[in-house]
Amino acid sequence: MSETDFTATGLASNSPVSSRPVSQKKIFVKTYGCQMNVYDSARMIDVMAPEGYAETSSPEDADIVLLNTCHIRERAAEKVYSELGRLRELKAEKAARGESLVVGVAGCVAQAEGEEMRRRAPVVDVIVGPQSYHHLPQLVARSRNGGPAVVETEFPLEDKFESLPAPERRKTLSRGPTAFLTIQEGCDKFCTFCVVPYTRGSEFSRPVSRILDEARSLAEAGVREITLLGQNVNAYHGADAAGRPATLGALVRALAGIDGIERLRYTTSHPRDMNEELISAHAEVGKLMPYLHLPVQSGSDRILDLMNRQHTAETYLGIIARIRAARPDIALSSDFIVGFPGETEADFEATLDLIREVKFAQAYSFKYSPRPGTPAATRDEQLPEEVKTERLRRLQALLSEQSEAFNRACAGKRMPVLFDRKGRAEGQLVGRSPYLQPVHIDDAPAELLGRIASVDIEEGYANSLRGRLVETEAVHA
Repeated sequence: MSETDFTATGLASNSPVSSRPVSQKKIFVKTYGCQMNVYDSARMIDVMAPEGYAETSSPEDADIVLLNTCHIRERAAEKVYSELGRLRELKAEKAARGESLVVGVAGCVAQAEGEEMRRRAPVVDVIVGPQSYHHLPQLVARSRNGGPAVVETEFPLEDKFESLPAPERRKTLSRGPTAFLTIQEGCDKFCTFCVVPYTRGSEFSRPVSRILDEARSLAEAGVREITLLGQNVNAYHGADAAGRPATLGALVRALAGIDGIERLRYTTSHPRDMNEELISAHAEVGKLMPYLHLPVQSGSDRILDLMNRQHTAETYLGIIARIRAARPDIALSSDFIVGFPGETEADFEATLDLIREVKFAQAYSFKYSPRPGTPAATRDEQLPEEVKTERLRRLQALLSEQSEAFNRACAGKRMPVLFDRKGRAEGQLVGRSPYLQPVHIDDAPAELLGRIASVDIEEGYANSLRGRLVETEAVHA
């Protein structure tokens, strides 16, 4: 799953806070990392709502503070321990006033370092992995008995999604008219650099009916764009109404039939699972946006083999060619790791060559950093930090050049834009293009929020577009 490098408070920083009686118990969730963690944080709030907890935007007001953590980035655990140091002070301040505070750590860092965290951070009361957060009410209750932290990081036999309550407030899963919807979790690919199979478990897909029910609820709450989430989302194989495994392509077609849902996206995909049925959906389903995030990680076959990616550069380029033949206007995004153990200058140049051939509209790139417990971490050919830094600089310069070129090429085009937030300037609104670019327009009518309107793009910049509303009659509910 791609890590989008944002930290959100509460559900995700733009969500409204519930209006509840002052006496009601409060929960604060700080979210690190990927889109799936944003979804999980919202569901943790849902789980605690029947126990009398309302979301708050401030840890100082909270009875429970949860850190929902991500293990993808370098020094992820250290950032969590630093935050726990601040919470230790807050907990002491509350105790001096006769108030209690339950501190919990959830997510992938909790899964990877549960027992170590209990030893190293006594301030923590609850440690829960990403597959067990539906047990939060029981874990919080047990933590109130005192003693060391309650740890639950086993992979439970039951389906957590079946145990989650119906969301009390559908907006907790969305940022206005957009929402994330987890359809698949876990990974069976075992890339040698990745901790996901160890922190999220094996691949699991939710039944089609459950996903459709959740999508209908989102549509009723005003959501117009849904992003389907999974560590390997295109490996989706949830049961259909007949009990047969459905593909992601089939699920997309079913979701496209829901009234109110105007746009569909999915992330993150693996090249191995990019089948012809899904590619044809890009050609035939108008609601499926012309934007695909398909991580490749390296352009060197030797490095791809060491990573256990189970595809070659040629295979990847062939998939790209088939996707572009099906949807000529598609924009592509990817992930890249530089400085993998044993990577030579020739290997790195092969990655640059692949980037030049594909021409990405956007990409995420990282220096390799060892993850404890992964095969790559034990390799002897670890590269010096200065080599990784210099290669990342060159790679990002090329990717930035391509991204800006793509944005500038959008000038002069007319695009449907979904407006989801106010801009910084008075009267300015910001929306998202079919290609996920932020689009700014000035002197915009407030009723555009949550709606799709036609916009003439006037300029493209490094990270955004500026446009002009074509006509108010172009607004769609």
